[in-house]
Amino acid sequence: MFTRRQFLNENAMGIGAVALAYLLKQDGLLATPKNVPKARPSFDLKPKQPHHEPQATAMISLFQHGGPSHMDLTDPKPELSKAAGKDYKGDIAYSFVNNASKKLLGSFWKFKKHGECGTELSELLPNIGGIADDICLIRSMHTGANGHEVSIRYFHGGIPGVLGRPTIGSWLTYGLGAETQELPAYMVLSDPGGHPVDGVNNWSNGFMPSLFQGTVLRPKAPRILNLDAPPHLRGTLQRQNLDLLQALNRKHLEQHRGESDLEARIASYELAARMQTAAREALDISQETKSTQNMYGLHEDATREYGTRCLIARRLVERGVRFVQLFLAGQPWDNHTNIKGALAGICRRTDRPCAGLVKDLKQRGMLEKTVVHWGGEIGRLPVTQDHGDPKKAGRDHNGQGFSIWLAGGGFKPGMAYGNTDEVGHRAVENVVTPNDYQATLLHLFGLDHQRLVYHHSGQEHIVTNRRSAKIVSGVLSKPPLPATPA
Repeated sequence: MFTRRQFLNENAMGIGAVALAYLLKQDGLLATPKNVPKARPSFDLKPKQPHHEPQATAMISLFQHGGPSHMDLTDPKPELSKAAGKDYKGDIAYSFVNNASKKLLGSFWKFKKHGECGTELSELLPNIGGIADDICLIRSMHTGANGHEVSIRYFHGGIPGVLGRPTIGSWLTYGLGAETQELPAYMVLSDPGGHPVDGVNNWSNGFMPSLFQGTVLRPKAPRILNLDAPPHLRGTLQRQNLDLLQALNRKHLEQHRGESDLEARIASYELAARMQTAAREALDISQETKSTQNMYGLHEDATREYGTRCLIARRLVERGVRFVQLFLAGQPWDNHTNIKGALAGICRRTDRPCAGLVKDLKQRGMLEKTVVHWGGEIGRLPVTQDHGDPKKAGRDHNGQGFSIWLAGGGFKPGMAYGNTDEVGHRAVENVVTPNDYQATLLHLFGLDHQRLVYHHSGQEHIVTNRRSAKIVSGVLSKPPLPATPA
């Protein structure tokens, strides 16, 4: 004897079963698999509850594209200098084999200890040396890949080389929302010289709604165009126009529920209206004292531009922006040639502003809750990149071992963590991958990297991609709490 379901399924080529499924869905009686959301989710930037008590609430990332040379800046290698000119005995993966060499290249610069912690840093970084007691220096970063884009995407999106992933700023704003509704939660301060290598992928929302994409400020004033309405539209008339637009948009959204791009566009219109006052005030650095401006190097030609952006970053975070990124055009740390001149030049441009940012945050009591990140996607090799002229000597790419530093937001200050080998080629002690870094960062923001999940194309995605990523407890001011079940 057939049940009604069997009868409908086996007659009329199964069309009866399709009709039955449609009717059940219309009545809300159709069973839904446990792992499939019942309805399309709605997204916004309202404050979200973290998984546990956070130590950090905001972040400023000073990303240094190109691969800063750690053995010349943050990771002294006296054995490298002693062995300069000799052949390196180990295996090396070169990116540019035509002028590859196995001749070890010692550093051109001296190192000295700084602060009470005694962390050794290069003479090229005198101002960062002055904040040595405030920074957590990780000397054992490892991507396992020497290329720029592959490692950049690993740092930003969690998987080496893969495009279309949300960046860490998108994940933070997705997981926590915004602390202000008058400014974008995720902001990017670009360079007057152009975009960094890999362009807009550095702040992409990937498969998330565009609501979580980085908002790029213009590199020169006016940093946001059209903040002021035309004179004849200001005041009551502008408010009436905005109210009408909002009402029409909301009515349209009611007819297209769950359309994330539409929701994001409406949210951006509403935010733009609120920004007319808030953004103008946030970007006005003339309100800062002369001593504060000098702390960032605004009084010197070499540091004025980058220092201005660092100061704006502080002002944005101070006003509730969750995540701010600063980029340099191209990849100025990619010193394949003339490392002696090129490395000194980019250090002159960035050293004072980076240190000034940390000092300023600390003086204002903001460093405790604000993470400052400094570092690139790779480091450099200990051997010379030979161009037939010692004066043109440079270093090739190295993703096997390099340095980054962090300050504030729960990172342990005044310490150096991990080590590379005696010439700085490979991370050999307390190795940290970008996924480990991401898991640690999310932990400080009160988020469990395994529980911060985004559903896309029928799959659960997490920022670290690998659930085996670890929280690096050795760099934390407080030990991590025991893991809680999802």
